[in-house]
Amino acid sequence: MLAAARLSRRDEAWRSAEILLLQHQVTVLQRQVGEHARPKISWADRALIALLLGLIPRARHARMRLIVTPDTILRWRRDLLRRRWARKSWPRGRPPTRRNIKALVLRMARENNEWGYRRIAGELAGLGIKVAPSTVWAILKKAGIDPAPRRTGPSWGDFLRSQAEAILATDFFTVDLLDGTTAHVLTMIEHATRRIHVLGATAHPTAEWTTQMARNALMDLAEHTDGFRFLIRDHGAQFTSGFDAVFHAADIRIVTTGVQAPVMNAIQERWHRSVRTELLDRTLVWNLIHLRRVLAEYEHFYNEHRPHRALGQAAPLHPLPDNVTDLDHFRVTRRDRIGGILHEYHIAA
Repeated sequence: MLAAARLSRRDEAWRSAEILLLQHQVTVLQRQVGEHARPKISWADRALIALLLGLIPRARHARMRLIVTPDTILRWRRDLLRRRWARKSWPRGRPPTRRNIKALVLRMARENNEWGYRRIAGELAGLGIKVAPSTVWAILKKAGIDPAPRRTGPSWGDFLRSQAEAILATDFFTVDLLDGTTAHVLTMIEHATRRIHVLGATAHPTAEWTTQMARNALMDLAEHTDGFRFLIRDHGAQFTSGFDAVFHAADIRIVTTGVQAPVMNAIQERWHRSVRTELLDRTLVWNLIHLRRVLAEYEHFYNEHRPHRALGQAAPLHPLPDNVTDLDHFRVTRRDRIGGILHEYHIAA
């Protein structure tokens, strides 16, 4: 456009000579390209050619030497118009369902196995989210979830988590002492809170000793006994009918694991691994008295401070504190336990 402005200010002879020169150069280029070869033209070139050609009277088009014919330019215009109106008239259909609504529908289906797609749509309507039942059905179908009541029930893990508040588990593990003896440690864990109870340690775990540890455990649980309904144990010889009778008197049912199936008491077995890797494999235990002392210290650390993934990184007896607001000015102190084997970190007051 600037070139056209400069051209308009020139003399008529100059303009005519320059136009003739440009036309002759186009003729030379057309001979070199050939009759059947097609020059490569970008969309910007097409737009400029169409704009300038529109300023020239139609009667002059046939006498001009152009790298394209006027019919080609008209075809470009028709193509642009056709694409423009085709894009405007394209059927868009129903708007897509938002991603967070899909996630909420799938969450409700997983957490409520008896709910069908109409029940989920009604629950969403109660939240102020208006979704057609057919949309809910399509979301469930695409995710591979069958409509209720043909949907599969909860898994064994889901069932245990739902019943965790009522489950206790107990078992023995052994510790080799430096005095040449082997200690048998009886522990109990609460499934819901992951709170551990070290009931006792002895070199001779008789049936009478085990039964007395059961009585002591119920005394420690005190008023919390009413909340438990099941106790998981294995087929060890120390667990006699007298041991079971102690818990039956508290209306707690005994659930025995399968033979050589420790996975049925997995939470208790996982605690055995923790106490070995975090304590017993990192220190020398001299005798039974020393073992009882370090286990009591570790029990306090495990219940009061150690984070647990099953509890959202909280400790069994302590919820998570509020988030630190001043991240630039806070101080952390360390407290050592059992001679520095265990470390506790606290925000300094």
